[in-house]
Amino acid sequence: QVQLVESGGGLVQAGGSLRLSCAASGRPFSSFAMGWFRQAPGKEREFVAAVTKSGGSTSYADSVRGRVTISRDNTKNTVYLQMASLKLEDTALYYCAASQLYMPTFRLGYNYWGQGTQVTVSS
Repeated sequence: QVQLVESGGGLVQAGGSLRLSCAASGRPFSSFAMGWFRQAPGKEREFVAAVTKSGGSTSYADSVRGRVTISRDNTKNTVYLQMASLKLEDTALYYCAASQLYMPTFRLGYNYWGQGTQVTVSS
């Protein structure tokens, strides 16, 4: 029903910046609240950021607050995650997810997931 494709990941030096994108297709993009999660090897998938359907409100994990910005462009069916001041611990596979309700940190509330894009931060 909804397909999500992440892009923009790569290798970046600590302190650097990166912008991830998630393109959606299928159902109307504005019907979903969107979120970003990440998972490092051997770790549980964790919440990073979320944005409401209209883009009017956002939520961030304490670990990334102040360093990342989530935004969306409903005319382009795309959600973004702008990351700055990257740290080694930010290294993970980043996933884009869609939810019919705005339940930011509730992983099980997201109905659709992308395949992930790798972000690797080097020292």
